[in-house]
Amino acid sequence: MLDPSRREPDRPPRLARAAAVCGASGKLCPAARATQLLEAIIKPGDRVAIEGDNQKQADFLASTLANVDPARIHDLHMVQSVLALPEHLAVFERGIATRLDFAYAGPQSRRLAELVALNALKIGAIHTYLELYARTLVDLTPQVALVVADKADRDGNLYTGPNTEDTPTVIEAAAFRGGIVVAQVNEIVDHLPRVDVPGDWVDIVLPSPKPYRIDPLFTRDPAKVRNENVLMAMMAIAAVYEPYEVRRLNHGIGYATAAIELILPTYAAQRGLKGKIARHFVLNPHPTLIPAIETGFVDSVYCFGSELGMEHYVSSHADVFPIGSDGNLRSNRALAQVAGQYACDLFIGGTLQIDAQGNSSTATKGRITGFGGAPNMGADPRGRRHDSPAWLRAGQEAGESLRGRKLVVQMVQTRQPNDAPSFVEQLDAFDLAASAGFALPPVMIYGDDVTHVITEQGVANLLRCRSPQEREAALRAVAGNTDFGKRQSSETSDSLRRRGIVMFPSDLGIDVATATRDWLAARTIDDLVTASGGLYAPPAKFRAQAAMPNATAVARA
Repeated sequence: MLDPSRREPDRPPRLARAAAVCGASGKLCPAARATQLLEAIIKPGDRVAIEGDNQKQADFLASTLANVDPARIHDLHMVQSVLALPEHLAVFERGIATRLDFAYAGPQSRRLAELVALNALKIGAIHTYLELYARTLVDLTPQVALVVADKADRDGNLYTGPNTEDTPTVIEAAAFRGGIVVAQVNEIVDHLPRVDVPGDWVDIVLPSPKPYRIDPLFTRDPAKVRNENVLMAMMAIAAVYEPYEVRRLNHGIGYATAAIELILPTYAAQRGLKGKIARHFVLNPHPTLIPAIETGFVDSVYCFGSELGMEHYVSSHADVFPIGSDGNLRSNRALAQVAGQYACDLFIGGTLQIDAQGNSSTATKGRITGFGGAPNMGADPRGRRHDSPAWLRAGQEAGESLRGRKLVVQMVQTRQPNDAPSFVEQLDAFDLAASAGFALPPVMIYGDDVTHVITEQGVANLLRCRSPQEREAALRAVAGNTDFGKRQSSETSDSLRRRGIVMFPSDLGIDVATATRDWLAARTIDDLVTASGGLYAPPAKFRAQAAMPNATAVARA
């Protein structure tokens, strides 16, 4: 017998109320009736998933939800991968929603921290992407899913274009548990270029008054890559990519990883590494990867999403990117997270803080940024069974007798741009856990998963450490002129260097004086456009920067 406390199925009456709002137009709802629609299908206390990816946003639906009547719609439980828009927090400020489960906050991280401090919302958990997707299929299934796509036909079939991202996962979680799926689209057409989501998974299509918002999140201007970034990139190649023969990898976003991409055709090629390293990537189409693709360094790229301005370039490289019969990229964030975790030998990214045990977090005082996919790809996947040279060598160095290890590299300058130290005795995440009522501090990547830490000072190879004390000493050795680093004697650091646990640039054959921007295969946005054969179309804000004299651009950086 079914538990009588379980919620009765109410999909039919919700759809009936939606039909009364939409009128005779079937699945199509006029934009002018969007508020009426949401007030008709959402009930107080519902779990609502709204698509806010790293890049594309269901922005019209977000603003509509933020403007419903709080007397009618309240106490919602929001489930979303990213909080990117002010409207994503306006629902809490207006009392429409009270609970949140999410993965990443980005530009809304400071305001989110303020609202948590004011008890304006309760965070269930800060998830990784895969973790959040998994829970929407199990115990965080949304009653209503608000998603976004490029195009739809009158039967509700959706074409997501190059930025598929979260859409299929969010829809499937709701559609097969009696939920209501509403899709914001740019255009209604008679024939779709391809069907990315079948129409019988979609209940209502809402043409937006303007195209949905999409941000160029993964674009890094080469003019802003500094000499320190180049030095760290050279050390990463010499200390990690080359000795471990890293062929399958994921790059986080940042100027240090952009520098790696830009010196593959120069520094790595000079070391004879073409065809030996960095052949298969799991990442968005980074514009700074163009020179490496054009010089034949890169064999394939599987994508979480697309990148604004890279559409034509990507479409012209079906040999590198996953391109559909329509000629456009097909991306998928959930599948890319799986590929990044299990198919890659290396994750390399950055953080805001690292503690004495090597734990890192982007949740700091006054900012609840969240994690995104870093904990998925920055974790040693203990379910992996296939071998590779990188996996086996990392396992051997760690003293593993029955399995290998994934390489997890944190590449961070000893001080953040605001001069705050990157190395601390204790993460701010511990204080945040106490103030926000979390059971555990929101650690992004646990120290026992980290294999290397690279700063402008040198490389700490944590695989070779055989005790927590050695790990801590190795981290202090590369922490530079910080209080954390000053607490260790030079004799201890020298001992670690002799044992190959710590490597400074000279230990890797790198002359710091030669680690300059001269190694970059492209030094400006215009250089990337040229390298792409004119196919890369930088977004407006980057075109404005490219129009400035290069010296001015560098000075502003």
